[in-house]
Amino acid sequence: MRKVIVAGNWKMNKTVKEAAKFLSELKALTTDVKNAEIVIGTPFTALETAVRETEGSNIKIAAQNMNANDSGAYTGEISPLMLRDLGVEYVILGHSERREYYGETDEIVNEKVKAALKHNLKPILCIGEKLEERENGITEKIVKEQTEKGLAGVSEEDMSSVVIAYEPVWAIGTGKTATPEQAQEVHAFIRKLLTDMYGSEVAEKVTVQYGGSMKADNALELISQKDIDGGLVGGASLEASSFAEIVKAGNSI
Repeated sequence: MRKVIVAGNWKMNKTVKEAAKFLSELKALTTDVKNAEIVIGTPFTALETAVRETEGSNIKIAAQNMNANDSGAYTGEISPLMLRDLGVEYVILGHSERREYYGETDEIVNEKVKAALKHNLKPILCIGEKLEERENGITEKIVKEQTEKGLAGVSEEDMSSVVIAYEPVWAIGTGKTATPEQAQEVHAFIRKLLTDMYGSEVAEKVTVQYGGSMKADNALELISQKDIDGGLVGGASLEASSFAEIVKAGNSI
């Protein structure tokens, strides 16, 4: 059985005080969740509070980005060593917003993935196509390139710590959602890619999340698909009650 992971990505939202309040509420709402791993990606400023607030609970904390270097003259950046020092377990890498707004290439993302693994952080590697790419029929080409380049140099053994998040960029923050069938089709393609790269035994164990406008009312239908193993949730992760419903959908699979 693959692990179902439901991760919230708060993006640039929530103060430290707001983060603590949310996590206190979420803990109370998800105490009986055993079959799904819960992850919350907070801003850097809230990471220490989030780790402390969730200590001893079933909630793991993720950073939303990091630099690939251990230290150095990289003003404004955060290293994997800093994240490990705080007790962070996951890090979201290659999100479409990082690629689009900050020019992150597949090669940059790959360096971050390898650095995360080196320091025992679990990378959530984001991949996915833009609207024009889907309309031009090159979804599989884009997904293949981002997967292969993002995982270059990552061993079979390391893949046990890697999560893939498929995020159709055209369905993020737009209110649009891929149908469960559309999402499953790409997830199955990703699973085949992983099989070609690492063999079926490894590929069948990799958690592949769906990251395109997952909400409480569509989560169960999406996560019920054969190759969809949870979600990377944006807007719907900002309210504890709605996010808890998505977590419970993942827990029921």
